[in-house]
Amino acid sequence: MTNIWNHLQGVEFKQTWYDAGGIRTRAIEAGDGPPLILLHGTGGHAEAYVKNIEAHAEHFHVYAIDMVGHGYTDAPDIGYDMQCYVDFMKDFLDAIGADKAHISGESLGATVASWFALQYPDRVGKIVMNTGMMLPPDEAGAVELRDLLERSRKAAGSPDRDAVRQRMRWLMHRDEDVTDEIVEVRYRIYQQPGRAAVIRKIAEQSIGALLDPVEQEKWYKPELLQQLPCPTLVLWTRYNPGQLVPLAEQGAALIPDSELVVLENSAHWPQWEEPEAFNKAHIGYLLK
Repeated sequence: MTNIWNHLQGVEFKQTWYDAGGIRTRAIEAGDGPPLILLHGTGGHAEAYVKNIEAHAEHFHVYAIDMVGHGYTDAPDIGYDMQCYVDFMKDFLDAIGADKAHISGESLGATVASWFALQYPDRVGKIVMNTGMMLPPDEAGAVELRDLLERSRKAAGSPDRDAVRQRMRWLMHRDEDVTDEIVEVRYRIYQQPGRAAVIRKIAEQSIGALLDPVEQEKWYKPELLQQLPCPTLVLWTRYNPGQLVPLAEQGAALIPDSELVVLENSAHWPQWEEPEAFNKAHIGYLLK
């Protein structure tokens, strides 16, 4: 049986913690070269990228991190709106001593990367929007996002492994990609004292913002994409739930300097479901 850590066998990496503005922040770190920050989605954690770290570490100093409130990073009693993640990202770059970094985010992480680029353009090289976009969903997408919110409530309400599995099933195109091991990783994270309540709060805020017209007007407006100051890869999938390919095409057309890549055999976690195709497209764009 393949263990997720088998993907890091033979790789010089470390799990470490940084003080990011007073937030004790976990990172899985490997490689030398320009810094590359990998950001997970709502309720996620750094293990989302274990299949990608080795390939990227050949070219970059990779930091797959747990964002504030997530994983094993501190979970303070804050609002968890988009601005808190942007502030956290600035503090993290300061903590690692990076003047500038490439930032690649999946889902919520994509929106964080985008907003960070808007607010701190001099600190970003390129960004990648991986299955997440600063655009509100269409009607069909909103139905799928409401389903995600309900699964998230159950997984974080009184977490058990089946509820966590059903939450993670939303991320995947194929049943077999929701392995017992990745379910156990997330289950154990949610079992930390007080963590499940924070994850539920985060889900209500981040998924709710995509469904709330007031929050959409603040964080998910098309004109924001037209203001993005850096080269941007829109990396999408054929089966991405909540925000389908036409929405990605619409968004990419608005971004001044962008490319769109659509992977054909994954849903919301292409870096996990199609790691070879993801790595090829992702690394190729960042090195170009």
